[in-house]
Amino acid sequence: MSLDTKKTKGKKEAQEGNYDASSITVLEGLEPVRKRPGMYIGTTGPDGLHHLITEIFDNCRDEAMGGFANDIEIALLPGDRVRIVDNGRGIPVDIHKQTKVSALETIMTVLHAGGKFGGETTGYTVSGGLHGVGASVVNALSIYMKVVVHKDGGIYTQEYSKGKRKAAVKKIGSSKQHGTIVTFEPDVEIFKEGIKFEWNRIVQHMRQQAYLVKGLRISVIDASQQIAGFGSDEELFYLRESGVEAPSYTFFFEGGLVSLIKFTNQSLKPSHKNIFYIEKKVEGVESVEVALQYADDVSSRMMPFANNIYTGEGGTHVTGFKTALTRTLNTYAKNNNLSKNGEDTFTGDDALEGLTAVISVKLREIQFEGQTKAKLGSMEAQGAVAGVFGDAFTAFLEENPDDARSIINKVILAMKARKAAKAAKDSVLRKGALEGMTLPGKLADCQSDSPSESELFIVEGDSAGGTAKQGRDRRTQAILPLRGKILNIERARLDRMLGSEQIKNLVLAFGTAIGDTFDISRLRYHKIILATDADVDGAHIRTLILTLLYRYFRPLVDGGFVYIAQPPLYKVKRGKEIMYFYDDAAKDKALGKDFDANEFAEIGDGDMEDAAALENDKERLLGAAGVEGGELSTSARRNEGQNDLVQTKGREKISIQRYKGLGEMNSDELWDTTMDPMKRILKQVNIEDTLEADKVFDMLMGDDVPARKSFIQSNAKAANLDI
Repeated sequence: MSLDTKKTKGKKEAQEGNYDASSITVLEGLEPVRKRPGMYIGTTGPDGLHHLITEIFDNCRDEAMGGFANDIEIALLPGDRVRIVDNGRGIPVDIHKQTKVSALETIMTVLHAGGKFGGETTGYTVSGGLHGVGASVVNALSIYMKVVVHKDGGIYTQEYSKGKRKAAVKKIGSSKQHGTIVTFEPDVEIFKEGIKFEWNRIVQHMRQQAYLVKGLRISVIDASQQIAGFGSDEELFYLRESGVEAPSYTFFFEGGLVSLIKFTNQSLKPSHKNIFYIEKKVEGVESVEVALQYADDVSSRMMPFANNIYTGEGGTHVTGFKTALTRTLNTYAKNNNLSKNGEDTFTGDDALEGLTAVISVKLREIQFEGQTKAKLGSMEAQGAVAGVFGDAFTAFLEENPDDARSIINKVILAMKARKAAKAAKDSVLRKGALEGMTLPGKLADCQSDSPSESELFIVEGDSAGGTAKQGRDRRTQAILPLRGKILNIERARLDRMLGSEQIKNLVLAFGTAIGDTFDISRLRYHKIILATDADVDGAHIRTLILTLLYRYFRPLVDGGFVYIAQPPLYKVKRGKEIMYFYDDAAKDKALGKDFDANEFAEIGDGDMEDAAALENDKERLLGAAGVEGGELSTSARRNEGQNDLVQTKGREKISIQRYKGLGEMNSDELWDTTMDPMKRILKQVNIEDTLEADKVFDMLMGDDVPARKSFIQSNAKAANLDI
């Protein structure tokens, strides 16, 4: 129950400041969830939508962690529905003494009602659910929900809508199964951006979870395009047993965290042979589990979990791990004469470079910061992880001297690179200071001193730079042209990076510095817009810049300061009307039947006089475009070096120009389509899955050529290239 102030007496009384008991609205049942969904799921965007699946899945996984289940199935169904099944004990269906209704109804319709409060009496010594709000929140935010329970030889069911039951719990049959089936459909009134579940995102999360619970099988099925064939919830316990084909994955890993380390490092070269692993129970903490391996890389991959919930923002367990890691490596290096007179002390960043680590803690009484559980707040986890991991890692280094030397050498290399990078960075910044922080020569800065309204367009080459400088709003828009492709920094250290003139220009233009002196408060532009050409080279340059931003300016991405410009692909003139289109589909939809390849004319001198020549020219174009049956490809060219096709139909003339780069536009066109804040389209760069993003950058920009080749071959059909 929560309170919400509400004016009820009309404008006159409100203006007079009438504020009494009648102004107070009491929200009953699950109304607070629908009123303020962000308090419970973080956001009503894609993250919040997928959080609904996580909430129901976490209940199933908690059954598995308690030893009561070993098989979970998640299925996407037609009509934006999701079905999640576990073979646990089944939600209780008997009457609850306090609420006087079924325990199932209580759990699904009452906030802070659940089985996680009873501790050992309910079998949940460790769980992810703390507040008893998970299932009821999903129910409140769903237009439809149905729960089917197989328990004690019977099948029980109840349906809901917007958190309210449709009827009482009823028994509908008998069963030899045991477990719970939850089917829900999110309410589009809440998720106004639309209901669109991302298959790959769900698969990645479930794969990760399967690593964390040994002996648990997790199946994921995409049946969203199936019309029929799977049967009802009552008829079929697991959809995978229906015999109907649908995209699916099944995950089962006996190796646990060690298997997760191997999977994460599969595209990297390990720095040492043996993977470190420890699992131990200590006072106050049910389990501390850590696995790690160093790889030949300059970035780190940290995967922290608390009660199997991914804590992307870290927390006390990560703090304990980092402290013990740095201390242990420094102690070992000193005791084995690998450091010189105590001067070469490793920092936390040195110890993390190239590290892949999984830190998993399980606690009976766990505290997260917020309902979305992105950061662990339980203080006992810090000391437990530091103690267990520190002792075990010290023993690992002593028992595996070859691995220990490889790890120490890796960290020493990171330390030397840090010192070299600091010298190079200081040189860059000192040079800027001596020159009055002179900005890069090719930067056409804006007049505004307010970062909140200032924009930096990073463009490809002097041609596009010249056009952008002429077309921009000089007060708020700055232009920085880059010369060719910048250095691929994925395998380059900071000292080498800062030897690149193009990267130095970017560092000085941003104003934030780089490395350990990075300060986002000094960012000079709150919109950094990548505006590259719509071809393969442009895509490559954009990827190189994104790699730089992801690895060394990550707060800019996390803060939502990075954007990708969307210049149009086509300019279409129909009579006096001018239209711009950003993809083929929009252009074809707008032109419709008017764009007839059987009627077109030469540019400039009017229609061809010779009908035979017209037909021959049409056939030549169609053949060049690889089209059969008289359809003209939109990418066909009138002749080499000319981007226009002109069609004449009656007195109306339609011309289509395909832009290859920003330099082909005049300044007015570039302003109207790409730079004008009132008309342009920008894509904001964000990171939905840090681990997956890290893997993609490693694969696409790293040294593992076979992995990159395999990726290209696997995704070649999805590519839409205009070379």
